[in-house]
Amino acid sequence: MHMILRTMLVLSRARRALQRRGPADPYSVSRLNLRVLPTDLDILKHVNNGVYFSLFDLGRFDLLMRSGMWTTFTERGWYPVVASETITFRKSLTLWQRFTVETRILGFDDKAFYLEHRAVVKGEVYTRAFIRARFLKKTGGTVSVAELLDAIGHDHDRDLTVPEWLVQWGQDAALPSTRESAPSLWA
Repeated sequence: MHMILRTMLVLSRARRALQRRGPADPYSVSRLNLRVLPTDLDILKHVNNGVYFSLFDLGRFDLLMRSGMWTTFTERGWYPVVASETITFRKSLTLWQRFTVETRILGFDDKAFYLEHRAVVKGEVYTRAFIRARFLKKTGGTVSVAELLDAIGHDHDRDLTVPEWLVQWGQDAALPSTRESAPSLWA
């Protein structure tokens, strides 16, 4: 329940910022200042590893709303979904600690777009995650990368080349469709 309230607060603040300052560059780094709350902690009194992905969701919502992309996607009946995610931890965030969620779009491959999230304290990266995401249509089907780039007014001169290792990770982490048989590690 607390994450729903936090999400509503982030969206409300981002919407007001969009109205006051106009849309932010969707390819710039979005910075969202947060504080560790008691509901973010596990029994070891640091932010639970699973909570980081919810905090990074807030960063994506902030970026989508402040850039105006949220409105564009909503008007078209599109919504984002995470296809894959990976995270690395360096230091723990603890109760009441202030930190910044930094979010940026890295680029696209033929099926998805890639984002980087970082939890930063006083310029020091505590945690970093990479997200591979797609957009779906409420009417059914997937939004193509070409449709997505057209909708956000992609600057074709901007280099959005995803690092090869990240594209490879996205391919390696993908699950096969239900029509394909996957090799099982459980056998």
